[in-house]
Amino acid sequence: DPLVFAIRQGDLKAFNDVATSAAHCLLREDQDGWMPLHDAAFCGQTECAKTILKAHPSLVDKRTLQEQTALLLAVSGQHLSCARCLLEGGADPDISSKNKETPLYKACELENMDLVRLLLSYGATVNQRCAQGWTALHEAVSRDNTEICETLIRAGASVNPSNTYSMAPLTVAAQRGQLRALCHLIERAAGADVNMQTCDGLTPLHEASRHGHTETVSALLSKHADANRAAASGLLPLHVAAQQGHPQIVSLLVPVTSRARLRHSCVSPLHLAAERNRRAAAAVLLQTGADVNATLGPSCSLRYADGRATALYFAVANGGTETAELLLNAGASLTLDPVSPLLAAVRQGSVRSVSLLLERGADANARIPSFTTFPSAVALCRNNLPLLRCLLDHGCDAVSCFTCTHGSAPHPGIEESQSGDVHSGHVLHSRSCSQPPFCQWISAGDMRQWAGPVLDLLLEHVAQVQPCSRLLELLDSREEWLPVRRKSLSPRPLQHLCRLQIRSHVGRPRLKRVRSLPLPDRLIRYL
Repeated sequence: DPLVFAIRQGDLKAFNDVATSAAHCLLREDQDGWMPLHDAAFCGQTECAKTILKAHPSLVDKRTLQEQTALLLAVSGQHLSCARCLLEGGADPDISSKNKETPLYKACELENMDLVRLLLSYGATVNQRCAQGWTALHEAVSRDNTEICETLIRAGASVNPSNTYSMAPLTVAAQRGQLRALCHLIERAAGADVNMQTCDGLTPLHEASRHGHTETVSALLSKHADANRAAASGLLPLHVAAQQGHPQIVSLLVPVTSRARLRHSCVSPLHLAAERNRRAAAAVLLQTGADVNATLGPSCSLRYADGRATALYFAVANGGTETAELLLNAGASLTLDPVSPLLAAVRQGSVRSVSLLLERGADANARIPSFTTFPSAVALCRNNLPLLRCLLDHGCDAVSCFTCTHGSAPHPGIEESQSGDVHSGHVLHSRSCSQPPFCQWISAGDMRQWAGPVLDLLLEHVAQVQPCSRLLELLDSREEWLPVRRKSLSPRPLQHLCRLQIRSHVGRPRLKRVRSLPLPDRLIRYL
């Protein structure tokens, strides 16, 4: 279009020539609903806009298909003179676009103070909301622009309007760490509530704590923010800071958080720090007196199939070896959970965590009530041979894996459903686990392909045993497993039997100290 081309090039002579020879061109729309006035506003061509408005003043508030007016386009391009021209021509400053953005909102987003003043002087509604429920003040606060904030407040902006998520400007400032805007609202705006809560019960202190804004948290506390006001979830700001791993904020909140409120909450901040492996935050909590053996409230424990209770269990179950070590050093107990933390570590497949717990006294034969035919840890190891060796070296009962009521007699058919729970790792779910014997478990599902190496490792930790007919059939199924079958049926070497006898006299609880015995290295390696 020659007219639009002239506007975009800023060629006023060419524009006037086309507009004079073909006046109908001023009313032409393109496929997006743009008219020449929209292009003039978007490009900041004030003289072109004046000419169009003089010929067709009714076009001043004409909208595009995105419901953008010429005024909104001029503001978006930060063309002050063009915006003033449109306002003088009668443009409505409150018409919003398809996403409900008004010219004033856009001016605040662009932090253009001159446009903000201009729009307000022409009566722009200061508290109009966008599609997300934000007002111009929300936007100014999110940009940490105190000058625009002050201008809007003087123009009558509401200090505590809630957006779609019921977040007031003060909460937005806290969430984004906009310290200047936050202090300005508290100090200059009457009615700004530092303890205002969202629909989820979150306060500005919750939001600042969640996002790690240490200076903002300090400022809120100095302005009497309540650290003991809980969210709808029951969590205090201290819980949130610990969960997100902000140790400096944790240290600020501990002195102002009620111990009674923490005791009556369903979960302690230490649990949440352990769950996310927030070692630094957990260290601060322990240094300030947190109970390392505090347990979850019954209602919280019931949410977990394993009934977990301690922070140590949370750390281990989520792979937080560093945090688990910190908790153990602080005196965490290994016996307060219905299921041993060791079994959670085994299910995670972490040799490091398992070794740590075994060295600190965890029972390698820890069981759950519904799983008693062979050690639960063996089932949870599955095909992790280094992990299984670690457990066996620390006294895990290998003999029970060769105990079978059928012996050399034929075995009944394998029912996949009876061993499925164990294979899937649900052995920790004490309410629904079946009790298959070891020979049935290792013969079912994908464990079958690991039978040879697993049995070979188990034979290194038992004296003379008689494998049942099913195990022998399993070892016969692959040629590479025949040496394991011969080992199981041959008399065990005297050297092997002596080692087992010595280890039995040392006692399972002290096996972890074998390496510290005053014996020659060769003998230590032998044991």
